Amino acid sequence: MAMDDASMVGLMGRVTGTVGPGLVGEVMVRVRGGAEHFLAHPADGSARITTGTVVTVVEYLPPRTVYVMAVYDS
Repeated sequence: MAMDDASMVGLMGRVTGTVGPGLVGEVMVRVRGGAEHFLAHPADGSARITTGTVVTVVEYLPPRTVYVMAVYDS
């Protein structure tokens, strides 16, 4: 079953590889009854989001790329 834009946006995940400008980060997102890795970029284009940070998906580019922002300000 393919994920669509609407079903990915708003999902929460955890950063497993630092996300930031000039970096292709990685996040683990709970989808389809499990957890999957996605390549990740900062939603605002400039944030640096460190490993372990809880994030929310704000945009999804199939098949494996997401734009994320931190759920909580640090």
